[in-house]
Amino acid sequence: MTDDFDLDEAIEAEEAPSSVGELQDIVEELILTVEQARGIPMSGNASLPRVEFGDRLRDLKDRLPEELRAARWMVRERAAFIAQTNEQAQEVMRRAKEAAARMVSETQVMTEAVEEANILVRNAEDEARAIRLHAEDVAESSYEHIETLLINLLERVRDRRAELHQARPEPPEVPISE
Repeated sequence: MTDDFDLDEAIEAEEAPSSVGELQDIVEELILTVEQARGIPMSGNASLPRVEFGDRLRDLKDRLPEELRAARWMVRERAAFIAQTNEQAQEVMRRAKEAAARMVSETQVMTEAVEEANILVRNAEDEARAIRLHAEDVAESSYEHIETLLINLLERVRDRRAELHQARPEPPEVPISE
């Protein structure tokens, strides 16, 4: 092929390629056209017939088999599915880590609460024992005081009874005046 390659003729000659081989031939022709394009002096660029070349590429795109489009769609869908699944997996992992941290925290809080409760119970038992001992001391002191009072009272009662039972002297005679 030379620089005089007519893209329109190539397009008309191959209206509907029916095999992958024919599509590869079109791609090879386009590559050859680019490689053989006239170079622009003092530049690495080349001069191509833009409209015809673009039309040929669009035609090539339109002639691609449906299976290729479906495969490309499936690859994109697969990539999107994998990305979505990865996001969901990361979310599940994040929630699992939060739940684990919460459980560890709750376990630590529970352990600390049980320890604190045990300390409070021991302190309450010690305080109750001290109050009971003090109450017993006060009761003992009160009983002792009452016992002393009752003994004194009993002695007085016995003394009064003894006085009551003692023989009394006869009263002196009182003169009777006439």
